[in-house]
Amino acid sequence: MQGVRLELAPSAAEPAETRIRRLAAENPVIIFARSACCMCHVMKRLLSAVGVHPTVIELDEHDIAAPALYIGGACVGGVESVVALHLNNSLVPKLVEVGVVKKYIISFLVSLILECPLYH
Repeated sequence: MQGVRLELAPSAAEPAETRIRRLAAENPVIIFARSACCMCHVMKRLLSAVGVHPTVIELDEHDIAAPALYIGGACVGGVESVVALHLNNSLVPKLVEVGVVKKYIISFLVSLILECPLYH
């Protein structure tokens, strides 16, 4: 299952900052990204690896920092913040809170993490 991909086109009726807040509030997990950004790709792949297919808003023509991840309407931050949450086992519980990852998957993911040599 793929997430939704949209472009954040300029709008005279709604300023970009207001539109970003609205979109973040309307979508449980949303990434504001640039199509040619390698860090955006890393963030999308990490979320996909834990079974999340976020809404992705492409920002190629805007001056907004990317990537930026919002979970449950709150800004989590860029790729460094997301990777840090993942490494300290805090990312999946946040995703469970907003209902995009089922609780029974957590034990499976934790077992995979504990078996991974990168985490030892």
